Amino acid sequence: MRFLSRRLVMPNDLNFAGSLFGGRILEWIDEEAYIFASCQLDAKSLVTKHIGAISFEASAFQGDVVEFGLAIKSVGRTSLTVTCVVRNKGTKQNICVADDIVFVHIDAESRSSTPHGKTKAELDSIKLEAPE
Repeated sequence: MRFLSRRLVMPNDLNFAGSLFGGRILEWIDEEAYIFASCQLDAKSLVTKHIGAISFEASAFQGDVVEFGLAIKSVGRTSLTVTCVVRNKGTKQNICVADDIVFVHIDAESRSSTPHGKTKAELDSIKLEAPE
Protein backbone atom coordinates (compact mmCIF):
# COMPACT_ATOMS: atom_id res chain seq x y z
CA MET A 1 0.00 0.00 0.00
CA ARG A 2 1.30 3.42 -0.97
CA PHE A 3 0.77 6.37 1.37
CA LEU A 4 0.22 9.18 -1.08
CA SER A 5 -0.98 12.24 0.81
CA ARG A 6 -1.15 13.83 4.22
CA ARG A 7 -3.34 16.18 6.20
CA LEU A 8 -2.82 18.16 9.37
CA VAL A 9 -5.57 17.77 12.00
CA MET A 10 -6.78 21.30 12.73
CA PRO A 11 -9.12 22.61 15.47
CA ASN A 12 -12.13 22.68 13.10
CA ASP A 13 -11.61 18.93 12.42
CA LEU A 14 -12.25 17.95 16.06
CA ASN A 15 -15.36 16.60 17.76
CA PHE A 16 -16.67 17.60 21.20
CA ALA A 17 -14.16 15.25 22.88
CA GLY A 18 -11.17 16.90 21.19
CA SER A 19 -10.36 14.08 18.77
CA LEU A 20 -10.70 13.90 14.99
CA PHE A 21 -14.40 13.87 14.03
CA GLY A 22 -15.42 10.66 12.27
CA GLY A 23 -17.43 12.57 9.67
CA ARG A 24 -14.39 14.64 8.74
CA ILE A 25 -12.21 11.57 8.25
CA LEU A 26 -14.90 10.00 6.04
CA GLU A 27 -15.02 13.19 3.96
CA TRP A 28 -11.25 13.04 3.55
CA ILE A 29 -11.32 9.35 2.65
CA ASP A 30 -13.94 9.91 -0.06
CA GLU A 31 -11.92 12.79 -1.51
CA GLU A 32 -8.55 10.98 -1.35
CA ALA A 33 -10.02 7.77 -2.79
CA TYR A 34 -11.63 9.75 -5.64
CA ILE A 35 -8.31 11.44 -6.46
CA PHE A 36 -6.54 8.07 -6.42
CA ALA A 37 -9.19 6.37 -8.58
CA SER A 38 -9.37 9.21 -11.09
CA CYS A 39 -5.58 9.25 -11.44
CA GLN A 40 -5.50 5.47 -11.91
CA LEU A 41 -8.19 5.53 -14.59
CA ASP A 42 -7.10 8.88 -16.04
CA ALA A 43 -10.75 9.92 -15.86
CA LYS A 44 -12.63 12.63 -14.00
CA SER A 45 -16.15 11.29 -14.53
CA LEU A 46 -16.32 9.02 -11.51
CA VAL A 47 -18.91 8.78 -8.77
CA THR A 48 -18.76 7.06 -5.41
CA LYS A 49 -21.18 4.15 -5.52
CA HIS A 50 -20.40 2.34 -2.28
CA ILE A 51 -18.19 2.46 0.79
CA GLY A 52 -18.09 -0.88 2.59
CA ALA A 53 -16.73 -1.70 6.02
CA ILE A 54 -15.29 1.21 7.98
CA SER A 55 -13.26 0.48 11.08
CA PHE A 56 -12.15 3.22 13.46
CA GLU A 57 -9.13 1.86 15.32
CA ALA A 58 -7.50 4.82 17.08
CA SER A 59 -7.95 8.54 17.64
CA ALA A 60 -6.12 11.46 16.10
CA PHE A 61 -5.75 14.82 17.80
CA GLN A 62 -5.06 18.44 16.94
CA GLY A 63 -1.60 18.79 15.45
CA ASP A 64 -1.35 15.15 14.32
CA VAL A 65 -0.41 14.53 10.71
CA VAL A 66 -2.46 11.75 9.16
CA GLU A 67 -1.57 10.01 5.94
CA PHE A 68 -3.70 8.12 3.44
CA GLY A 69 -2.68 4.79 1.98
CA LEU A 70 -4.62 3.60 -1.04
CA ALA A 71 -4.58 0.43 -3.06
CA ILE A 72 -6.61 -1.07 -5.88
CA LYS A 73 -8.67 -4.00 -4.66
CA SER A 74 -10.46 -4.93 -7.88
CA VAL A 75 -11.30 -3.61 -11.32
CA GLY A 76 -14.62 -4.07 -13.07
CA ARG A 77 -15.73 -3.10 -16.55
CA THR A 78 -17.14 0.24 -15.37
CA SER A 79 -15.90 0.30 -11.77
CA LEU A 80 -12.80 0.48 -9.62
CA THR A 81 -12.73 -0.72 -6.01
CA VAL A 82 -10.10 0.64 -3.65
CA THR A 83 -9.09 0.28 -0.01
CA CYS A 84 -7.97 3.21 2.13
CA VAL A 85 -5.95 3.13 5.34
CA VAL A 86 -5.57 6.32 7.36
CA ARG A 87 -2.72 6.28 9.82
CA ASN A 88 -0.86 8.63 12.12
CA LYS A 89 2.32 9.63 10.29
CA GLY A 90 4.37 9.85 13.47
CA THR A 91 3.31 6.62 15.19
CA LYS A 92 2.27 4.63 12.07
CA GLN A 93 -0.80 3.53 14.07
CA ASN A 94 -3.90 2.94 11.95
CA ILE A 95 -6.65 5.44 12.69
CA CYS A 96 -9.26 4.20 10.22
CA VAL A 97 -9.61 1.56 7.52
CA ALA A 98 -12.24 1.93 4.77
CA ASP A 99 -12.63 -1.14 2.62
CA ASP A 100 -14.51 -1.67 -0.63
CA ILE A 101 -14.77 1.92 -1.84
CA VAL A 102 -16.41 1.52 -5.26
CA PHE A 103 -16.22 4.18 -7.94
CA VAL A 104 -18.17 3.95 -11.18
CA HIS A 105 -17.06 5.58 -14.41
CA ILE A 106 -19.93 7.54 -15.94
CA ASP A 107 -20.62 9.36 -19.17
CA ALA A 108 -20.39 13.06 -18.32
CA GLU A 109 -23.52 13.95 -20.28
CA SER A 110 -25.91 11.03 -19.79
CA ARG A 111 -24.69 10.17 -16.26
CA SER A 112 -24.96 6.47 -17.10
CA SER A 113 -22.15 4.01 -16.37
CA THR A 114 -19.68 3.47 -19.16
CA PRO A 115 -16.60 1.23 -19.54
CA HIS A 116 -13.34 2.83 -18.44
CA GLY A 117 -11.18 0.57 -20.63
CA LYS A 118 -8.58 -0.42 -18.01
CA THR A 119 -7.64 -3.80 -16.56
CA LYS A 120 -6.22 -4.65 -13.14
CA ALA A 121 -2.97 -5.78 -14.77
CA GLU A 122 -2.62 -2.40 -16.52
CA LEU A 123 -3.35 -0.48 -13.34
CA ASP A 124 -1.02 -2.64 -11.23
CA SER A 125 1.83 -1.81 -13.60
CA ILE A 126 1.45 1.97 -13.13
CA LYS A 127 4.30 3.45 -11.12
CA LEU A 128 3.11 6.03 -8.62
CA GLU A 129 5.20 8.79 -7.17
CA ALA A 130 4.91 9.02 -3.40
CA PRO A 131 5.88 12.00 -1.29
CA GLU A 132 9.11 11.63 0.66
